[in-house]
Amino acid sequence: MEHGPGSPKERLGTVTSNKADKTITVRIDVARRHRRYQKIVRSSTTLHAHDETNDANIGDVVRIIESRPLSATKRWRLVEVLERAK
Repeated sequence: MEHGPGSPKERLGTVTSNKADKTITVRIDVARRHRRYQKIVRSSTTLHAHDETNDANIGDVVRIIESRPLSATKRWRLVEVLERAK
C-alpha cells in the first residue's frame, strides 16, 4: 500500500514542462471567492509529478495523484492524460 490511511489527493492540471526524464511539471490553477470581498481570486501552484513512460507533453491536461516521496521535489504520480494539446 503506497498511501497511508485515508484517500490520496488528486489534482487536475496542465503540463508546463516535460524536459526532465520521467518527470513533468504541472500547473494547478485555482479560482476561489474571497471571504470578505466576494471577488474571484485566481492563483496557481506548480508540482512535479512522476511520468514513468514519458507519455505527457506540454499543454496536456492531466490527472495526478499524491504518492510517497520519489525525489527531493516529486511527491505526485501521473495517473492519466485527460486531454492532449492541440
